[in-house]
Amino acid sequence: QAQLVETGGGLVQPGGSLTLSCAASGFPFSYYAMKWSRQTPGKERELVAYISSTGGSTFYADFVKGRFTISRDNAVNMGYLQMNNLKPEDTAMYYCNANSEDAGNYWGQGTQVTVSS
Repeated sequence: QAQLVETGGGLVQPGGSLTLSCAASGFPFSYYAMKWSRQTPGKERELVAYISSTGGSTFYADFVKGRFTISRDNAVNMGYLQMNNLKPEDTAMYYCNANSEDAGNYWGQGTQVTVSS
């Protein structure tokens, strides 16, 4: 069945970096747009970054522009989120999503990112 698995979260000091990975399986990942979203307790999930199915188009929320980079490797069914200059307010559960208007919408289980000294 279709599955997304996020890895790479953890504890990092302010100003540090992390790279999140999203492994896709059970569906044709290369036909799906991908996004990373995040959520903290008591708040709605918010979009962090988006990348089109081919990787030719990207979008970033204002609060991560210049610090985060979304990418994908369709040859190995993987998506990534490179996060630099992390701030305490980036602390959240980060989720990977793959979406196709015609075929389906899938979410991973999330990976926790904690930015703290």
